[in-house]
Amino acid sequence: MNLDWDGLISLIRSHDNFVLTSHIRPDCDALGSELGMAGILQAMGKKYTIVNGHQTPPILTFLDPSQSIKVISEHIRAEDVFGDCLIILDTSAWAQLGPMAEVLRRWTGTKIVIDHHVGEDDLGAQFFKDTNAEATGHLVALLAQHAGVEITKPMAMALYAAIATDTGWFRFASTTSDTYRIIGELVDCGASPSSIYGDLYERDTIGRVRLRGRILARVQSESNGELVHTFVRKEDFPESGALPSDTEDAVNLALAIEGTKVAFIMIEQMKGGFKISFRSRCHVDCNDLARQFGGGGHRAAAGAFVEAEFGELQNRVLQATRAALANKPVYA
Repeated sequence: MNLDWDGLISLIRSHDNFVLTSHIRPDCDALGSELGMAGILQAMGKKYTIVNGHQTPPILTFLDPSQSIKVISEHIRAEDVFGDCLIILDTSAWAQLGPMAEVLRRWTGTKIVIDHHVGEDDLGAQFFKDTNAEATGHLVALLAQHAGVEITKPMAMALYAAIATDTGWFRFASTTSDTYRIIGELVDCGASPSSIYGDLYERDTIGRVRLRGRILARVQSESNGELVHTFVRKEDFPESGALPSDTEDAVNLALAIEGTKVAFIMIEQMKGGFKISFRSRCHVDCNDLARQFGGGGHRAAAGAFVEAEFGELQNRVLQATRAALANKPVYA
C-alpha cells in the first residue's frame, strides 16, 4: 500500500475546515472510513462535518452513536455545506455521490479522494488510491499511523467494521496477512469483534427475515448451477415490513449456493430504477460487468444503478453475465 502518505498528510495539515462524504446507500466501509477520518482530523485540531447523500441505514447507526453524520437536504442544505477541503471516501464515481455531486461540482476548495475501487471518474480531485486494499477503512487506519494519530476506541470500532464487512468477515480473497495485522492493531486500540458482529448480524427484524425468504424463493440458476440470480421489487418492502437497507449483502445468499461461480441480484429502488449487485468467485470480472451498466467496483464484487423496465433490464443483465461466464464480452 504505497500511497503518497507524506503528500496526503501535508495536504491535510494545510487546511483547516473539512467536509467528509462517501457514496449513496452507505455501508460499513463508507461510514467507518468517514468516522475514522473524522477522528484523525479531530486529533490534528481540524474542523470537520460529515455529510452524506443518503441516511445511515438503521442497522448501522451503532457506528455513529452521537449521530454526527448529516444528510444532505435533511439536516443541511447543499448551499450551506462549506469548508476549504472536501474529502471523498470509498468512491471515485459521480453516480455514487448522489445528491452530494452538486456540492462537489460547485466546490472551489481542495478535493481529495481516498478509495480502493478500481474505476474512477474525473472528479477534479487529487486521488490517493490503492486498488489492492481490501477496504478504504484499511487506508484510513494506515493514514492515522503515518500521521502519528492515536486510534481511539470509537475510531477502532468504526474501522474494524469497515474492514470486516468489506472482506465478508475475512473470508473473501481480498483478505491478506496485512488485513490481519491491521485488524490486530485495531483490537489493541479497543475494537470489540464480538460486539461489532452482534450489532451487524444478530439484530435481524422480522421484516428483514421475511424479505430474505422472498429473495431465496426467487433464486434461479442456470449454466449447470454456475450462474445464480434473484431480485427484489419495491412492493416487497411494505409487504414484508422490511427496509431497503435490509438488502445489504443479500446477493451473498445466492453466492453461498454450492457450485455458484457468478451471482447477481436486482433490487428495485423505492424512487425507481434498479440497483444491481454482482459477485464472482471465478474468472468473471464484476467490475467489467458493472461498467457495462454504468457502475463499477472490484473484480469479485461490483454494482450499478440503472433506470429501466424490470423484464428488459433482467434480460440485459443475464445476457451480459452469461457472456462473461463464457468469456465472450457483450456490451449492454
